Amino acid sequence: MRAVFQFMIQSMTGFLGTVSTGLVSFFAFGQTILLSSLFAIAGGVVVYLTSKQILDYRFVKVNGLTRREYKFIENNLKEAKHKISRLQKSLFRVRSMQHAKQNLEIARTAQKIYANAKKEPRRFYQAEGFFYNHLDSLVELTDKYAYLSSQPAKTREMEKSLRDTRQTVGMLGESIKKDLHIMLDDDVDTLHFELDVAKQSISRTKKDNRRLTK
Repeated sequence: MRAVFQFMIQSMTGFLGTVSTGLVSFFAFGQTILLSSLFAIAGGVVVYLTSKQILDYRFVKVNGLTRREYKFIENNLKEAKHKISRLQKSLFRVRSMQHAKQNLEIARTAQKIYANAKKEPRRFYQAEGFFYNHLDSLVELTDKYAYLSSQPAKTREMEKSLRDTRQTVGMLGESIKKDLHIMLDDDVDTLHFELDVAKQSISRTKKDNRRLTK
């Protein structure tokens, strides 16, 4: 959502920069239409890129990060997006009603962690276990599980490996749920604080109303 909103602002400022530069070049400096058009395009590009830098800088500052930290997180999120896409494909390749619900929960949890970190990059550090460990393990295991489970003839050893892998995938699914809970701990604490404040305010209002009715 932020990317779409930012693109719209950049496009608008770029367009205004193009029009303004073209008009100034043509009317104020008496340039030809061709030169004015070239200046207009150049001006629009400069304004577009400048607005991008300004918006990125503001976003980084709001999230309490340095530009270097933001670049580091952004690169990790790009890799995570690719891994989550692989994970989802592997999970949905397994045609098993028995594990459908669990697979859907794993896919949704992984996507939610990514979305939270994308929206607020500082949250990335709250889910390092997911990005550096659990996600990689899930991708590798689900890839192999999907491949082996699709084979028509399975030996006892393959069946055992599949059961063990499925069990481990389930355990990792629980682990990434905990990663999401850790990521949301601050929000839960804030909510509890706001609830306490609201309850105290309601309690004071009730007491004041009782005094007025006496």
